[in-house]
Amino acid sequence: MFAAYAARIDREKPLNGLELGERPEPHVPVGWTAVNVRAASLNHHDLWSLRGVGIGEESLPMILGCDAAGVDADGNEVVIYPVIGLTGHGVGPDEPRTILTEKYQGTFTERVAVPQWNVLPKPKELTFEEAACLPTAWLTAYRMLFTKAELRPGDSVLVQGAGGGVATAAIVLGAAAGLRVFATSRDEAKRRRAEELGAELALESGARLPHRVDAVMETVGAATWSHSVKSLKPGGTIAISGATSGYTPSSGELHRIFFQELRVLGSTMGTKEELAALMSFCVAKGVRPVIDSTLPLDRAREGFEKMATGDLFGKIVLTV
Repeated sequence: MFAAYAARIDREKPLNGLELGERPEPHVPVGWTAVNVRAASLNHHDLWSLRGVGIGEESLPMILGCDAAGVDADGNEVVIYPVIGLTGHGVGPDEPRTILTEKYQGTFTERVAVPQWNVLPKPKELTFEEAACLPTAWLTAYRMLFTKAELRPGDSVLVQGAGGGVATAAIVLGAAAGLRVFATSRDEAKRRRAEELGAELALESGARLPHRVDAVMETVGAATWSHSVKSLKPGGTIAISGATSGYTPSSGELHRIFFQELRVLGSTMGTKEELAALMSFCVAKGVRPVIDSTLPLDRAREGFEKMATGDLFGKIVLTV
């Protein structure tokens, strides 16, 4: 079967390790199921995998891709929850959790095997392409906003780095939930797009907000950290799920964190129940994932290159 996979690890030039070609059909153990992939979406996790983060040479070749929607062996339209081993279903109770592509083959292929527990029904209102955007970036944003930061209608939130998958999801979901959403980006076109999607105001990175906010959604890291801390109300919350600009800010702003009693909460992905709630939210509110571009699987390299340069707004989807 055709697949996009990591053939080697290159920390400096990760795309050097990406190959497109034939891979063996998946092994389907007892308690697992094979899903015929219709659509899958790219995440920065896939680039990090090519750099060797979360995966070693001994695991190669590894089919990339965490997210997918497709059709299971019984003909049901499904969405894949990509965290394996969270409950022990299909792998045993002592196996630590992993995300697809860290230990088990991923979704950038014609068929993928996952534990039966990791399969959820796809709402008929969502296309395969839309559903494939939800399990990582959109689920991460949902958990950051509503589980970690505990935001409620009328609260205010700053989303750093409009344009990325998680940031875009946070803008759309926050606006749909009645939050006052502010966003930042270095790119004027991305700022305009953020406002079109529901942000009350989109500003240049580092610009002073009209007022301090209840929470900040942080995925950029070092480049925006100081601004994130300074933008919070006393007692406010930073939810952080990534650091695309680096892990070490020039100032940790520790004095502000303790003096203003701020909360800093790490967030990774979300639960299967949260994914089900996210899909229900999208259906109920008419929310749909923002898709930057859709490419056939055999043009996956173009999608990786686009994501690596940051030349995107929303998700890149691969169709099979």
